[in-house]
Amino acid sequence: MTRRELDAAHITDPTQRAAFTQCRRLNARHGKTYFLATRLLPPSRRPAVHALYGFARLADDIVDDLSAPTSTEHRAQQLRTLSQDVRTAMDGGPGRHPVVTAVAHTAHQYRIPHHYFDDFLASMRADLTVTDYTTLDALRGYMHGSAAVIGLQMLPVLGHITPRDEAAPHAAALGEAFQLTNFVRDVGEDLDRDRVYLPADLLAADGVDRDLLRWSRRTGRRDPRITRALQAAAALTRTFYTKAAPGIDMLDPVSRPCVRTAFVLYGEILDAVARDGYTSVHHRSTVGPARRAAVAAAGLAAITKARLTARSSPPETVTPAREEPSR
Repeated sequence: MTRRELDAAHITDPTQRAAFTQCRRLNARHGKTYFLATRLLPPSRRPAVHALYGFARLADDIVDDLSAPTSTEHRAQQLRTLSQDVRTAMDGGPGRHPVVTAVAHTAHQYRIPHHYFDDFLASMRADLTVTDYTTLDALRGYMHGSAAVIGLQMLPVLGHITPRDEAAPHAAALGEAFQLTNFVRDVGEDLDRDRVYLPADLLAADGVDRDLLRWSRRTGRRDPRITRALQAAAALTRTFYTKAAPGIDMLDPVSRPCVRTAFVLYGEILDAVARDGYTSVHHRSTVGPARRAAVAAAGLAAITKARLTARSSPPETVTPAREEPSR
């Protein structure tokens, strides 16, 4: 975390400053698209976004880190410990982990309901034992905690000019759109963790099952049935982007360039998967750095325009973040 961001957010306690700085490092290292988009926010709001991302990354690493052999029970115990740490910190006690310290501060500052974090950790626990989902409805039950609540956590940080109940479904849909994009992109990597996130009935419609995916991953050979199934999964994912899109203009104007940048760049991952021939069983498709820079530059231009407009127009009323209880 830069000193300017911490000062702008009025984070003065040395322990908290160190905690938020660690979250920023996690975002910079692992969340290239998110980190780039976050830099388009006003400095005062960036620490909160880094904290939310850092917490998600911390839990995800407990579940998915393959760098060292760790038993399922040990991972489950780590998640239980993390969950207790979060409850303690949310209740005003000291967080044992710096990331928990930062996310508890953020939850209190923006009145983010604590149950969102419980829902997220419930989905992380599911990853330890659930390896596939039969239908989209079943998958969305998982994605409520793993993705939709991320959008809902972000909403009070970003601010919104419409009632929360109007903006929230779009924020949740954007979280789901981002995660479905990951599922389309990361089929092979998820197989290595013995998981298939794409709904089984969607795959089966084109004659694809886990065994066929494993064969393709193992041999490096393509199959037209897998290509068609991934095309269908990408088309499904785009429907979530369509549902999410109206929510961008419901946000505080200063936050729109950030979210629009993430919206565009994450959507273009699907374009990259298509350009690569829907071979995500074999490798991860990416959006190149030149394209990321171009979209970010457009975001900066939008920020400049928004600031000039704000100087010559009456300000829009932004719904305060502290509009609902934290429990």
